[in-house]
Amino acid sequence: MSDLAAEVTAALSRSILPSVIARGAVGLRVVAAEDGVVTLAADGSPGAVRPILRRIEAQIRAAVPGVTAVRLAAADPVPSGAADLAGAADLAGAARAILDADINPAIAAHRGRVTVAGVSDGWIRVRLEGGCQGCSLAEVTLRQGIEPVLRARLPQMTGLVDVTEHEAGTEPFFSPAKR
Repeated sequence: MSDLAAEVTAALSRSILPSVIARGAVGLRVVAAEDGVVTLAADGSPGAVRPILRRIEAQIRAAVPGVTAVRLAAADPVPSGAADLAGAADLAGAARAILDADINPAIAAHRGRVTVAGVSDGWIRVRLEGGCQGCSLAEVTLRQGIEPVLRARLPQMTGLVDVTEHEAGTEPFFSPAKR
């Protein structure tokens, strides 16, 4: 392990990992560190890290001055080409079927629904609707309920990303705390 990788690993364990774990990832590790560019891999739930990657990069760059950029490695890179379009369509269709059969009936009790907004390079983008849009427990539902089911049944899935505009939710099941 290079000195740069060791410094970043120490910074991760000191201040960044608790936030990542709270969002649903099992861990975050350095997979490459060269010429100031650090590549991280998220274990468990890469989709939990993607929305906060800029904050993670800012914290790492502040703690380790030699870092010039931070990237997130894809869990299972998908080869590019015409087959990708068919693969994305298949993955989207399979995700929709699982959501409709297994997830939506359960979250309907909270007036909620989840839909597939798109698929790209194995990343499934979902939108939470109804009582889930703006719900203070949406991230928990996503990371501890929806993602494990999809991951278990869709091994080709790289990660899950929430593209919901939560601020636009008008009737969340659990209202966020007032600030």
